[in-house]
Amino acid sequence: MILRRSLCLLALANAAVCAHAADWPNFRGPTRNGISVEKGWRTTWPGDMPVAWKAEVGLGFSSVVVSEGRAATAGYADGKDGVFCFDAASGAVLWTHRYPAELGDKFYEGGTTGTPTFEGSRLYWLSRWGNLMCLEAATGRVVWEKNIAQETGAPIPTWGYTGAPLVHGDLLVLNVGDAGTAVEKATGRLVWKSEAKDAGYSTPFPLGNLAMFGNAKSYVAVNMQTGAEAWRFRWLTEYGVNAADPVLAGGDVFISSGYGKGGARLKLQGTQPPEEVWKTKALRTQLNAAVFHEGYLYGVDGDTTQKSPLKCIDFATGEEKWSESGFGSGGLVIVDGNLVALSGMGEVMIAPASPSGFKTSARTQVFGPKSWTAPVFANGLLYCRNGRGELVVLNLK
Repeated sequence: MILRRSLCLLALANAAVCAHAADWPNFRGPTRNGISVEKGWRTTWPGDMPVAWKAEVGLGFSSVVVSEGRAATAGYADGKDGVFCFDAASGAVLWTHRYPAELGDKFYEGGTTGTPTFEGSRLYWLSRWGNLMCLEAATGRVVWEKNIAQETGAPIPTWGYTGAPLVHGDLLVLNVGDAGTAVEKATGRLVWKSEAKDAGYSTPFPLGNLAMFGNAKSYVAVNMQTGAEAWRFRWLTEYGVNAADPVLAGGDVFISSGYGKGGARLKLQGTQPPEEVWKTKALRTQLNAAVFHEGYLYGVDGDTTQKSPLKCIDFATGEEKWSESGFGSGGLVIVDGNLVALSGMGEVMIAPASPSGFKTSARTQVFGPKSWTAPVFANGLLYCRNGRGELVVLNLK
């Protein structure tokens, strides 16, 4: 009887682990590269769009994170920002945390732009205006909160802070200031900060014990424990919009930005400045980073003011392999070797990730524009969100 009960408990524990094995707890997914290896999902469907649930989450372009049966995002409405947490399966609202905030509609609609980060029983959030908080994932209770811009004296960039917090051991690493900031994740206590200069708009990206992120004029790498700068690579983009996260492939990274700037492959050299391998104007990712798969980069080429094409380029050479016109400033993820893309006009498209062309197996109009936020895939569900705050979740199990 004891053995049978133990086996039953083990089976339940294994089932719980399996149920959340394909979570998406932080920006750009579990490996921070926009890739899911999840199998056993539909790349096509007959008849109507397979909607699991819908919600309204307020104005903004924050992405979605999914962990242990919960899905969270952020949006703005009625003079307040809100962090929303849903039951991932049903869409039932588990909790909402709201606080006064500015709209920030400078040359666009405004609203939230950063993305929360799940870790264990906590959810971390950095707002455009420097509101940094730790919330209980189950209840939304505030564990601690502060305004990190006021504490560090770092200026708020033109369009606010947009990167997601990066958890590193006992620290939260943030793209705040010239070369980042770190606080204790348990208490919010400031551990280190950098010069009070404009940050860029990317999320800190881990490279071993280093974090790499864009500021207003460069991509910078710092030691996450101490804040000591390892290197910086000068990268000037109009208006200081170094927003797309670095894309790691082997020992190299791809960086890219819009406004006609283009991209570059950099060879990493530890704590020494990276060496430029090639430059290209074939892929100019203004907002969402490209995704690397089997030797090729897939991403949006162009700005929000254009009907930008979706492209594939060769990582070895920077050569363009194909271009799908009229995609707009949307984004994509790769799931088990398939492109899952959400266009700027709100259309979902699924196609094999191949340098030979963009050949869709399914496409459906989820909602209207504008959709600047890349979709999220977790546990067979595809999360799509537009700037007006329409969140539509498709069941592709």
